[in-house]
Amino acid sequence: MSTEPTSIEGSVTPPTSIDSENSGVGASSQANVTTGKRKATPQRSEVWSHFTKIINSEGASKAKCNYCQKEFCCDVKKNGTGSLKYHIGSCKKNPSNVVDPSQGQLVLPRKGVEGGEGHFSTWRFDQEACRKGLAQMIVIDELPFKFVESEGFKKFMFVACPRFHIPSRTTMTRDVYQLYLDERVKIKQLLRSSCSRVCLTTDTWTSLQRVNYLCITAHFIDNDWKLNKKILNFCPISSHKGESIGMVIEKCLLNWGIDKLFTVTVDNASSNDVAIGYLRKKFNPRGGLVQNGKYLHMRCMAHIVNLIVVEGLKEMNKSVERVKGAVRYVRQSPARLQKFKECVVVEKIECKKMLCLDVCTRWNSTYLMLDTAQNFERAFERFEEQDTNFRTELERGEGWPSVDDWTNVRDLRDFLEYFYEVTLRISGTSYVTSNNFFYELSEIDILLRDAQLNSNFDFNVMAIKMKEKYDKYWGDIDKMNLLMFVACVLDPRQKLKYLEFALSEMSSSEKAYEMMQKLKESLYELFDEYKPSLHSTCSQSSVSTHVSLGEPQQKMKRRMQALYKKRELEICGEDKTSELDKYLAEANEEFVEDFDILLWWKVNSPRFPTLSKMARDMLAIPVSTLLQSLHLARGDVCLINIGVL
Repeated sequence: MSTEPTSIEGSVTPPTSIDSENSGVGASSQANVTTGKRKATPQRSEVWSHFTKIINSEGASKAKCNYCQKEFCCDVKKNGTGSLKYHIGSCKKNPSNVVDPSQGQLVLPRKGVEGGEGHFSTWRFDQEACRKGLAQMIVIDELPFKFVESEGFKKFMFVACPRFHIPSRTTMTRDVYQLYLDERVKIKQLLRSSCSRVCLTTDTWTSLQRVNYLCITAHFIDNDWKLNKKILNFCPISSHKGESIGMVIEKCLLNWGIDKLFTVTVDNASSNDVAIGYLRKKFNPRGGLVQNGKYLHMRCMAHIVNLIVVEGLKEMNKSVERVKGAVRYVRQSPARLQKFKECVVVEKIECKKMLCLDVCTRWNSTYLMLDTAQNFERAFERFEEQDTNFRTELERGEGWPSVDDWTNVRDLRDFLEYFYEVTLRISGTSYVTSNNFFYELSEIDILLRDAQLNSNFDFNVMAIKMKEKYDKYWGDIDKMNLLMFVACVLDPRQKLKYLEFALSEMSSSEKAYEMMQKLKESLYELFDEYKPSLHSTCSQSSVSTHVSLGEPQQKMKRRMQALYKKRELEICGEDKTSELDKYLAEANEEFVEDFDILLWWKVNSPRFPTLSKMARDMLAIPVSTLLQSLHLARGDVCLINIGVL
């Protein structure tokens, strides 16, 4: 009888056959003995359809790929089959992985994916493109670099795209830095190709580690009339002194090759006045400022609104503090908060918001606290019936909120709502805000004047205090940057007509006339500075004449045009009306909500070439640094520059 040879799974040598009769008897008898007693054999892994078990020259058991002949450890107890499965998906000689590189796969439209909305596209596997997309995901979702080495991500990628070779965390770090360098080159090219001046917003911030940081953001309108916002620098600074801030800004602009600076929007800190003075001194000799830097300093509108509202809240402090005390008591323990929620259910108050406390340095958080709390007045009354310590605890402080307090809170909430919405509107960075500066200013003026006529004495005093703070910053045109008014003039819905009417309504006729005269004077000075010089006009005409000499038809056409213009001058005389006067003489556009001012100027730029250059600079001015501060605290440099924020 022959013995059965050693067999390796995947490469089995057929056993030497015994005569069929004995073989059949032995098999049947063995089956009879083991029926019902033999254990079930474990299920064989699918990887062995692609691998063959072998014993190498050193006597170790290995798994050899049937396609590329590469060998892997295959001790199931020690190694498992994970590495074998990964190799199946990445093996270049595996027939299932071989795809014709010239043939793309159809990709269906996807919502919420940049470049994938509304149209079909083709896709081909590209290792480098996948790595770049992974780097962008790390930045956008603020993921740690070690995310690429997590087990869950590896399993997902094996299912989604087995051919993608996942980089290590070190490689991912280099890819993210390379992404930053690539975006930096793109921004430099964009700034170089743009003919407009650059407006800056800058703000400082101190971290919990007591490190001072400075963020510098550029705002400009490109040649396609699209508003751009790009962070130029986010760096630690030695101190908050004005000269130190100015030196950092100057160095940043030089590194980016920016020599045409228009405005710098900052808050009202005294150090910023010093920084602006430093920049004016450095950039004036280079000819990089308009009107010798006269309009360089732009004060943050949101910061001034904040000062006005904080001044008013001091007068309504008692009612606010009583409601705040009630909110604080409920939020002090989970048990109280749960009992309060039960009171809300019993009172059938349908409000998805929950009580929140304000922050002393942010007035808008006070508005949000009052906006939420005023919905739960009945719930507070029921909570007082169930918690005997509630009223007692509040009486030790500012007191229990009475009916009059709740009335004051609601009136104050309605009053502050407009300031809250104004702050949100003027803090946008994806749309133009400078042309709406005067509109928001006039609405605040009307609101404060109406509030002074309120029958509530406390409310009346609050409005008077707020109007005094308003007049401190916006009551005198000499204390304001006139570019904000020029930006309104360049809004075809407003022009000088609307400003003249609004100023006459906001102040006396004499003061309005004086302000309009100063505005017109500044407007025409700016227009004269933006007008092309005679030398540049002559050089351009000479170049065009030289080009046309070799084109007889064009030459004849221009001769006929010249004869026509000559005849018109003889009959009508020379038209000395300037481009600015023509623009102002035209009828104003209608006030519509969805009016696209950038599109209007893009369409009308051939008619007003000089004014369109002015408009590109004026409309890029940001009137607030509020979102700058929020991004500064988060450090969203890459997010903004790659177009996410």
